[in-house]
Amino acid sequence: MSTGTPYAASATALYTPEQRARRDATAWTTVQAVLAPVQFAVFLVSLVLVMRYLGTGEGYGLATASILAKTGCLYLIMVTGAIWEKVVFGQYLFAPAFFWEDVVSFGVIFLHTLYLYGLMTGAFAPATLMAITLAAYAVYVVNAGQFVWKLRAARLQGVAA
Repeated sequence: MSTGTPYAASATALYTPEQRARRDATAWTTVQAVLAPVQFAVFLVSLVLVMRYLGTGEGYGLATASILAKTGCLYLIMVTGAIWEKVVFGQYLFAPAFFWEDVVSFGVIFLHTLYLYGLMTGAFAPATLMAITLAAYAVYVVNAGQFVWKLRAARLQGVAA
């Protein structure tokens, strides 16, 4: 039974053979493979700095700089990830194989952007900015887990093929 999706060959297949070939041939796959762990490392450093600020009241500038670095990484990986999806699946976002990952990514982006808005406008106190950051980071961890799950599924599909 066809679902009308580009990967309808198998209900559990993440990639068709053609999509897998495009994924393996594009430099954007390597870009994503490099940016994902970089973003995670920046996240870990930032989380420590945010927690330090919340625990001691010290290091607001460092925490803020780390959040800005994490946000920059997020925007970069989102743009390059959209290009990757276009190359592999033919659409920039919400390809059926990564629909829910993209949905949650937009939640992460929203929270990071809310932080930027609050920081730039002074609309939120520092404690509120840090609470927004922790919420963004919690959703980011869920999103990173989604992508790790998909990476594992792709590897298993590759072994089965």
